[in-house]
Amino acid sequence: MRKGIFISMFLAAIYQGQTLAVERILVEALFTDKAMVSIDGVRRLLKLNQTSPEGVRLISASSSEAVLEVDGEQRSYPLGGHITTRFSKPELVTAKVWRNQAGAYTTVGTINGRTVNFLVDTGATAVAMHANQAKRLGISYRLEGNPIYVNTASGTAAAYDVVLDRVQVGDITLTNVRGFVIDNNGPGRVLLGMSFLNRVKMEDQGSVLILEKKF
Repeated sequence: MRKGIFISMFLAAIYQGQTLAVERILVEALFTDKAMVSIDGVRRLLKLNQTSPEGVRLISASSSEAVLEVDGEQRSYPLGGHITTRFSKPELVTAKVWRNQAGAYTTVGTINGRTVNFLVDTGATAVAMHANQAKRLGISYRLEGNPIYVNTASGTAAAYDVVLDRVQVGDITLTNVRGFVIDNNGPGRVLLGMSFLNRVKMEDQGSVLILEKKF
């Protein structure tokens, strides 16, 4: 008897410490704080906060839906809800930006599919460029932008507040990024400002800046 108990406890520990791959989930019946769930063809009656051997945990259940958690991700399923796809964590999407001899982080990227030279600037509110750069990129800032004034290293300057369709650095592509078009001939590089940087994770490793896309 004790040997059987020991084996059961051992298997339970394995199940608690390991989340198995789940490809299909179907809610077959719902009760108060209980749900009958088919997991990859295996029927399980889950109680509130109970985790199945496959790693599926019941967060809540009502007469209309069940909230299930798999691998730390929670989703709602109606009664008879459609079969899900495999649960998997998204692959990391990153970019490396190297520090140049002057100590600044610079890289080549694209705006709306056209190549630009970026200077990473955490002091810039948005992705900033001068008028000639915007014209080369095909940005109709006078027609589509809003006139504003911005503070630059040379003082206050007239500019246009625009929305950039796509900004790409390495493998990271963000859409609908705020941009400033400064109505003069500077700065020399396009400033990769906080309208882009706030939407990624940054890790400064001294000689290289690691950017990671947030999901």
